[in-house]
Amino acid sequence: MKNNFKLNIILISFMFISSLAFANTLPKQALKTNTQVVYNKTQEQVNNLSDMFSKGDFYGRLRSNTFYFAYQKNDISHSTQLVSGLGTSLIYKSAVLNGFDFAVGLYSANSFFDNNRDPISNLKPSKDLLSRFDYINRGDKSISVLGQANISYRFATTKIQLGRELVETFYTKSNDTKMVPNTFDGLLISTKAIPASNLKLAYLYKQKLRDHTVAHSVLMYGDANSSSSLKPQWTQNDDSAMHKGLTYTALKNANKATDAPLIVLDFQNKSLKNTKINIASYMVPKLLSQAMLELQYKIKFHDFSITPAFRYIKQFDNGAGAVGGASLTTKNLNAYKNPSSLNAQMIAMKIVTKIDKYKINLGYSNILNEGDLLTPWRAFPTAGYTRSMGIYNWRANTKSYRLELVKGANKHGVYKSPFIQTSVLYVDGDKQKGEYDAMYYYAGIVQNIPSMPELQYRVRVGYMNFVGDSSSVSDFVDSRLEFNYLF
Repeated sequence: MKNNFKLNIILISFMFISSLAFANTLPKQALKTNTQVVYNKTQEQVNNLSDMFSKGDFYGRLRSNTFYFAYQKNDISHSTQLVSGLGTSLIYKSAVLNGFDFAVGLYSANSFFDNNRDPISNLKPSKDLLSRFDYINRGDKSISVLGQANISYRFATTKIQLGRELVETFYTKSNDTKMVPNTFDGLLISTKAIPASNLKLAYLYKQKLRDHTVAHSVLMYGDANSSSSLKPQWTQNDDSAMHKGLTYTALKNANKATDAPLIVLDFQNKSLKNTKINIASYMVPKLLSQAMLELQYKIKFHDFSITPAFRYIKQFDNGAGAVGGASLTTKNLNAYKNPSSLNAQMIAMKIVTKIDKYKINLGYSNILNEGDLLTPWRAFPTAGYTRSMGIYNWRANTKSYRLELVKGANKHGVYKSPFIQTSVLYVDGDKQKGEYDAMYYYAGIVQNIPSMPELQYRVRVGYMNFVGDSSSVSDFVDSRLEFNYLF
């Protein structure tokens, strides 16, 4: 406890000293509400190797997260919990020499919780403050990782990046809402060579989730044959949206690769007036693939706009269904039309109205009654339509309806006036598949301290109320308090 107190004093003092240094300048970096970092200081172009190193820039971040997750009814696997953590990161970006540059990012965090009061197996959003695997095997409440380590080459409007990196596409996100981002090891190509377009291609052979210290398979769930340690399921892809049936043993028995890569395509085009076309796909060879098409059309008026949008997703089972089944949880397979098929589809629609600083989003999504959608790389197929904090609404035969109100959005990541987001979500789940009907109420606020724009706070609260024949399931409150200081 004494060491933790000293750490707090050191961090607070460092924040104060740094704030004096940056008080009269714009922040070097800022944080958007979707957790993506905006770099206001761009990398220099240099002519020699020495300047490539000396004229690079360091980007630091201090953060604090506190989670209070309360169930209406507690039992052996559901317990009310209060968990907090402190973390820091330091990223170095070199200058650019003949098109080449590199980046290295170190992340660390320390969590504060009582395992007797808050069993680690029961932790909900706070589980990403530490590595559960390291704690259960070695007692570690802290985490230190190499989050980024990559080299890039740029020419014309194209960038090729190799190594451990943040990959922001429709199917992959850094999702850096806790202490450590979700990262990938592989090759990423980004280009604007096609007029009015952005194109990304990625070949990702490893992933490192936010609560992992070691990179792991992109689509394999650990089991006793993949690791002799305690909780082997926490060694591989144990994301909440991961298919629990695609285990090491099941893949081996089916003669499937346990280390298959993730191949991603992400494309946006705005060549048609007031129209945006998004196309994305992924493939995990000999297991699963998916394709997405989204159309948005903006209708502009004098002082506001209306944008209807449509999204369609088709999932193709290339062998994964025979290994793990149609359900991500591997339960209630008899409730599926084809228990061994992961063929799936989603349709989603929304109407977004923008008036001055306000945005109203009325959305609908429908996962057809086939297999469950599988996208366990921290990007969410219903995002922008009916995705709300912590809610997974992409199980088969699930319909969702959401009304969202947003005020104060911007692209710069500095919110001198509060960014406010509220929503009401209704989820119509299939009880036979283990899903339930529920109302979810959400409110969040983000603001940068006006006198210290490097310091940003976030408060988010969600309340899940199970309704109808689901009323026997315990309601819960998910509340989160976060501070980020970027320098």
